Amino acid sequence: MEIFHFFETHQIAYQRYDHPPVFTCEEANALCPEMPADAIKTKNLFLRDKPGRRHFLVTVGDDKSVDIKALAPLLGVSNLSFASADRLERYLRLVPGSVTLLGVVNDAEREVSVVIDNAVWNAAAVCCHPLINTSTVVIPQSDLRRIFEITGHQAQVLNVPEK
Repeated sequence: MEIFHFFETHQIAYQRYDHPPVFTCEEANALCPEMPADAIKTKNLFLRDKPGRRHFLVTVGDDKSVDIKALAPLLGVSNLSFASADRLERYLRLVPGSVTLLGVVNDAEREVSVVIDNAVWNAAAVCCHPLINTSTVVIPQSDLRRIFEITGHQAQVLNVPEK
């Protein structure tokens, strides 16, 4: 489903900012327009357990460096690693560089577990890609939570360990 159609259908409020393609948080900070001060910029990791049976979409503030090894036991797995581009396409229909919390819209089977850092969950608004890396949308926290309700995803909110 086209994400902006999803927003309109479900009356999700957002502000859209178009920009050149960005692949890292550093590029986003350099190339994206100024975002509202009360909105947290996000970084997203698409991870898998060692057997490849469980997949996780982890979202933290863009300035946080995640300790993946320390995160694994908090998620009930023994080992985490980055999932391949093929898995990213299969489960979230995304390509590297466009990983976003909004990928849950493409996970109709709810095969991906969503993990959100407390700082992101408690922010007034969240900045994230709208499934492509040439735009950023700012979504109020209340509407982000509604997106999870609509898609049937239950976010696991925790203090994601930092390196």
